[in-house]
Amino acid sequence: MGIVDNLVLVRERIRMAAQRAGRDAREIKLIAATKTIPVPLIEEAISAGIIDIGENRIQDAQAKYPHIGNKVQWHMIGHLQTNKVKYAVRMFDMIQSVDSLRLAQEISRRALEAQRRIDILIEVKVSPESTKFGIEPEDALSFVREISELEGISVKGLMALAPLADDPEKTRPYFAQMRDLADMIAGEGIPGVEMRYLSMGMTNDFEVAIEE
Repeated sequence: MGIVDNLVLVRERIRMAAQRAGRDAREIKLIAATKTIPVPLIEEAISAGIIDIGENRIQDAQAKYPHIGNKVQWHMIGHLQTNKVKYAVRMFDMIQSVDSLRLAQEISRRALEAQRRIDILIEVKVSPESTKFGIEPEDALSFVREISELEGISVKGLMALAPLADDPEKTRPYFAQMRDLADMIAGEGIPGVEMRYLSMGMTNDFEVAIEE
């Protein structure tokens, strides 16, 4: 099955999941993860309607960005080291993996230097897996308060990776926890902070994420 056919299938699965949850499928943003994917295939996906791509590594994005440029919105979805931020702010429209005060401060500093304002998501560690990064859920509100006044960045929501599971239903409690956390933070009315996006769900569990 080719990229166009895959996209048709995925969009239909998104539509059906949204329908089950009483949501408008148009409000759901599909991000194509392009880790290990060569430029010609990414360009084929763009031609088929993809407008958001996610990269895990700065080095990979640097190799692809000159060919693709601003045809799409670029999302940093992998762990970002502070020494790579100066490169990230030149390419990415959103950094989804902000997981420390030091990282948020560096993004703020580098964004101001580049005369940009970068949208960010706070990565929350809902999975017990040691390979996952993120702010502990109980620390998320205080963390958002702490970084809300930093210039050059805009907090737009939360991101989380659920544990890998053979049955997607097993991920539901983690996605529900994230929704509750986002609702709680939104209810605080912190100036300059939006809970517009909940970035969660991957190939095997995105339908459950949409429903939650």
